[in-house]
Amino acid sequence: MTQKNKYSRRDFVVKSTKGLAGIAVSARISGPDTAGANERKGYAAVAPPGSFNAAVENMPGEKPYAYHKKLSEYTIHSWQRNNRFQPAKNEMVVPDKGWKLMYKPTRSAVLDVAIEDAKVFFEISMGVLIDIESQHSLANWKRMKSCIVVGTREQLPGCGKELKRSKDYEILTNDQQIIICGFDEAGTMFGIYNLEARISLKGAPFLPKNLKTVRHSLYDTRMALSWMGWMEWPDQLLSHLVHDGFDGIFASVYANPNGDRTTASTSTDFYARLLYQVRGQDPAVMKDLIKRSARFGIKVYTPIIWQYLGTPESEAGLRKLVQEIVHQFPEIRGYILLTEGFWYKKWGGGHGAGKAYLQEWAEHWGKAVAIVEEECHRIDPSIEVLPWEYNIDFRPQNSDIKQYFIRQLPDRTMPLLTWENGKSFTIDNMQGYLRDYSLSQIGPAEVTSAQIEEANKRQMKVYSKVDTFTSWQYGTIPYLPCPYQWFERYEALEKYGVKGTLESWSSGYKPNFISRLRAWTCWSDAPSKDELLAAAASAIFGEQQKNLVITAWDHFSRAIRLVPDTGPNMGTNSAIGNPLFFEEPPLRTLTYHHSWEDPSKVQHVNPYWPFTVSRMVFYPDFSNNTNKAEQYARSATGIEIRNDTAVLPVFLKYLQQAADEMEEGLKLYRKAALESPEANRTEAVKEVIVAEQMQRMMLSDHAVLQFEDLRLQWAREQNAMGKKAILDKMEAIAREELARTELSLLAATRDSRLGFQFEQDYVYTPYSLKEKINVLKETLNKQIPAARSGGATEWEK
Repeated sequence: MTQKNKYSRRDFVVKSTKGLAGIAVSARISGPDTAGANERKGYAAVAPPGSFNAAVENMPGEKPYAYHKKLSEYTIHSWQRNNRFQPAKNEMVVPDKGWKLMYKPTRSAVLDVAIEDAKVFFEISMGVLIDIESQHSLANWKRMKSCIVVGTREQLPGCGKELKRSKDYEILTNDQQIIICGFDEAGTMFGIYNLEARISLKGAPFLPKNLKTVRHSLYDTRMALSWMGWMEWPDQLLSHLVHDGFDGIFASVYANPNGDRTTASTSTDFYARLLYQVRGQDPAVMKDLIKRSARFGIKVYTPIIWQYLGTPESEAGLRKLVQEIVHQFPEIRGYILLTEGFWYKKWGGGHGAGKAYLQEWAEHWGKAVAIVEEECHRIDPSIEVLPWEYNIDFRPQNSDIKQYFIRQLPDRTMPLLTWENGKSFTIDNMQGYLRDYSLSQIGPAEVTSAQIEEANKRQMKVYSKVDTFTSWQYGTIPYLPCPYQWFERYEALEKYGVKGTLESWSSGYKPNFISRLRAWTCWSDAPSKDELLAAAASAIFGEQQKNLVITAWDHFSRAIRLVPDTGPNMGTNSAIGNPLFFEEPPLRTLTYHHSWEDPSKVQHVNPYWPFTVSRMVFYPDFSNNTNKAEQYARSATGIEIRNDTAVLPVFLKYLQQAADEMEEGLKLYRKAALESPEANRTEAVKEVIVAEQMQRMMLSDHAVLQFEDLRLQWAREQNAMGKKAILDKMEAIAREELARTELSLLAATRDSRLGFQFEQDYVYTPYSLKEKINVLKETLNKQIPAARSGGATEWEK
């Protein structure tokens, strides 16, 4: 997102701030309401007064993309101080006025932005006025009083002696000063943001007296994609990123940063045809993003897109492309060579291919990687080249092939390994594996563990694509409120020595309490998990509710471990919006059934339910030859078993167990929100909405599949009493789903983050949920009664 306006240093940090007097107590991002407080937008039921649903009804409405607007236009800071808090005897206080922030200016804008941010934070979040005062020298820092002193170890003689590498920092306090000393400017910047985080968790400008914390960065780079969209990186989002400890972004996904479309425009290979549909990149937009990111200390990574054919002409073309990109964008920190866009000859993941074919493919792909590495390092040896063989078969039995790929890589590259995909799991003695990004398993996958071992033998630094706050498993939920499960993953990353991370795919980064907790774990000397969770629970729900909230989080973490549905499927992303189809529905958009055009190549939506991409829609086989529910259960789990052994009953059992575990947590979560202090109420209720929508997705997943399985049973049942019993079950499921969809609609009209996943924008919307409600009512009021009376259904006529 290009931003042509020029702002002052203060405007750059606090654009659209209305001043301290107008700040509302809100969930981290301030801004005006986007709809009337009582607007229901189609939600029919009226909840009993005092119930949790009544609290949701009373929240302001949000139209689709309202959160996009908030995230791009309003200051990242909001009022967080609890005026009832008093400092303990062992705490120092930053007074409401009279203190200064002292620093030595440099040519870099990174510290200027961070220092101005600290001033704005203290003013808006804590009601504390701090003056900024530049100094020619900070050599006498020990004598400075009533101030926050900020600098690098070179600027603060005698401070920071234990700091070892970029992003390390030290924070010292006494009654009269706070010292933030960074190994370098990046360390100083992150020290400033950690100071803000400490005070935010406390809810007051108090810190321990004589605090001394030395924090070593555990990662060279942490990057993410934007939740907002493909190239949507407003300054406010960049600011949120660094506050949450990120220092990199992966931009221009699936497109060369200089706009080159040689492969997309000239190749006839399958994947090139997909790349042809990707937006063209504007080099000016990339330049602008790189420039703006640099002000926040954020490094930019991009892909290089090329189909390498192994011919002299193809090699020359690749070398020319790399040279042009590196010369045009010298500030780009690294290049991710993802097989979905950087591949050899014929695209494919090697599923079913022989070992000899895969080894040859790996050798040629490694040669292409070497070409990129040679050309990059000929110009700038510091550029990072990150080969990522994502598509290559990651099932547990393929460790040897995945290791073979590592052996083909040039020494001066850093493999980017997919963390959890392919991790095996067992449900009722059936073995499956993660089909895509998921949280139900900690990781790493067996193949990833083997690759790390191989890379360690070569003394190669390992980066990993690893979800740390959101995932394709419930990818239309803005984050997964399962902190205990996340913490286990964070600990595993540290244990396996991962040095760099790409922490989201297209579900993308957006600020949330999980990403704030994650930031703490990326440096040494962090508070314990229990301390962090207690502080976060208190900050969101209030001190008196923290035990309820922590227990709820434990239930949610237990629930996700039970979920058998893995990856970017209907069940984990759009089940809330998927109808229960009893009869073949009417067409809702154009079709190509009789055209010379192949519908599989030109139509990406199901014409019977065209509100999201077709792969997100569960649609029955109305010929009744295939049990699509059983087929779905096998596909979503990766379970390979004899056809006469049903996977669906086991799948549904575990899904129900997960939903039941969520409900145990939600009972506590709702209670905590309703009893939270008024100042916390809005944020607390929104947290519950997120968890409720996640549980509804589980229950709707269960309902869609069970309903279809019963529909097939009903169609095949010959006994009248048997048919009636099946219809009774189907009717009960449909009534429950109708009530659930009404609540899903209410939630979607109160939180515009729900349902959005930028690969296809909204997977479900308030409009599509209303359409689903209409289908359910027709099923209950017309179709099932007609079936009971013996009338022919539409598909029987």
